[in-house]
Amino acid sequence: MLKRLIAFIGFMIVLLAGNCCFAQGDSIILPLPDKKISSAPTLKISDTLPLHSPRKAAIRSAILPGWGQVYNKKYWKVPLVYGALGTTTFLFFRNLTQYNDSREAYKLAVDNDPSNDDQIKQPYYSVKDQPERIKSFRNAVRQNMDYCVLFFILFWGLNVVDASVDAHLKSFDVSDNLSIHIRAGYSPLAKSNALSLVIPLGSK
Repeated sequence: MLKRLIAFIGFMIVLLAGNCCFAQGDSIILPLPDKKISSAPTLKISDTLPLHSPRKAAIRSAILPGWGQVYNKKYWKVPLVYGALGTTTFLFFRNLTQYNDSREAYKLAVDNDPSNDDQIKQPYYSVKDQPERIKSFRNAVRQNMDYCVLFFILFWGLNVVDASVDAHLKSFDVSDNLSIHIRAGYSPLAKSNALSLVIPLGSK
């Protein structure tokens, strides 16, 4: 009896596999009587996901970093966003201070007026007789400022992209309870009327 049951199940699997086709994802085609069906209503077995707008997420993150992540309910990403932007901001202003000090020190070192050398701040005062070293440091700090601005813009852009991608992924149903549609119609692949069990894969 068990062997007959296993054989019957195997036969049904082979029969169904032979009439399989894909429509909007995965679908199983069940043959119907030989009579064309022009159209039939779609029956939904489960509800669709709520709409989530990637455009809104991107715009919000562009206006205020982290806002799109909050919209996506990815709260743990907000400290990362502000950590990246805050670090580059801190480095920019630190380099800006060093740039202003080194620029002023260089001007005082090359003005051929020893009476104002006491206005040169450390550590530039110790190398006031080597103004080229001060100039070289000033140029390096100026370049670091440019890098800070570049990385700040890059992190801001990544924050927008991350929010948009997360919002796109939220529109995909990855749960075990996927929506199933039952459709009837003519199958060009099977060349017969059929019922389709459709499991949509992708965004709603």
